[in-house]
Amino acid sequence: MNTFEALDLSPARAICYSGFREGQRPGGVYPTYDEVKEDLLLLQQHWKYLRLYDVDQHGETVLEIISKEKLDFKIMMGAFIEAEMNNYGCPWGGGVYSGEQLEANKNSNVQKIRKLIQLARRYPDIIFSLSVGNEACVDWTDHLVPAEQVLAYVEEVKRAATQPVTFCENYVPWLHPLKPLAAAVDFISIHTYPVWEYKNIRESLEFTKENYYAVAGLYPDRPVVITEAGWATRSNGRGIDPENVNEAYQKIYYESLMAWTEKENILTFFFEAFDEPWKGSPEPLEPEKHWGLFRVDRTPKQVIEHLYQTC
Repeated sequence: MNTFEALDLSPARAICYSGFREGQRPGGVYPTYDEVKEDLLLLQQHWKYLRLYDVDQHGETVLEIISKEKLDFKIMMGAFIEAEMNNYGCPWGGGVYSGEQLEANKNSNVQKIRKLIQLARRYPDIIFSLSVGNEACVDWTDHLVPAEQVLAYVEEVKRAATQPVTFCENYVPWLHPLKPLAAAVDFISIHTYPVWEYKNIRESLEFTKENYYAVAGLYPDRPVVITEAGWATRSNGRGIDPENVNEAYQKIYYESLMAWTEKENILTFFFEAFDEPWKGSPEPLEPEKHWGLFRVDRTPKQVIEHLYQTC
């Protein structure tokens, strides 16, 4: 299915954007107006569709700049919902909270969903779709939300906003436990990470295709968008073999992924625009910090060096 036509979009490249720099993090110091504007001016040269993760200060700044500066972006706006139940199977030891924290998270999630609706109404010409969460149902998540509650959030947003509504999740849950949710969303959003599943670069594209077509084949009446697919450039060896990640491999995966998805007209958000040092463990080689096409200092990695050459 041509996902661009299904969502009434013109074909163009898409990327996940989160602009937190050194010393910044969600809930702490946020990027400034000028810092976000610098990022957007870099990205607008080659990407039209941006995926934002949350309705926080950063997300609002991005929308404000696009509106005021009249930049040519369309946004998939997300609300990052936090854990509403414990996940004792979280492999890195997170996912377990007090009853008071879970209740506070639930109240916060309700507010985030309301804010998602408010932003959708405020920026109808910029926000083209809405996501009620990110990786909140997969078995390894540290912010587990029951699928029936995610479904309730989807239905609430669909009643109140005009944009198509989705939920962004790893491809695996869509293959069985999320079938009721798949029937409710306007389109399905999947994440696929071959390198996290111990695939080498030679196996990477075929593995991504298998993930995509497994979900798309199960729901032929629903558009399926890839909202995350990427390749890390560094690793400390925890979860990802350091020999499987570098800038050359990222370039191979990016170019092969774009060639396939553009041929098949699959809207695909590459993960991600910029390295984010706040993520994961404090170790400098923590792979969560190193997925960007740009380094944290905004210099381009090998994959896009040719796009940003200076005289």
